[in-house]
Amino acid sequence: MNWFLAKIIFRIVCGNGEHAPQFDMQLRLIQAEDETVAFSKARVIGESEQSSFLNHHQKLVQWKFINVSELYKLSELIDGAELYSRVQEVDNADQYIGSVNKKAAHIQEKVTHQLLQLF
Repeated sequence: MNWFLAKIIFRIVCGNGEHAPQFDMQLRLIQAEDETVAFSKARVIGESEQSSFLNHHQKLVQWKFINVSELYKLSELIDGAELYSRVQEVDNADQYIGSVNKKAAHIQEKVTHQLLQLF
């Protein structure tokens, strides 16, 4: 068996869809014999995880599976190995860096909280 990294794309539509288009890009680890099986498994995951629900404003929110846009075979699992990279251009560098640092702080708080529960 081989390991693959699949990028699965969903479109998020709220209400009648009159908003900026939103897409969720998920990286999934897939174990399969070959690329064909891995691609099929990734599509099954995407199709099975489509959903609809009402948000707090009672508007319908739909997660629509689009497709599997990328598939990479992983030669081996190595600690610290790069699995995915994407260059992103933003309008405001300081705002982007601030957002990244907030997310990192949130992760650190959660880890610290979990460690404290062990004591």
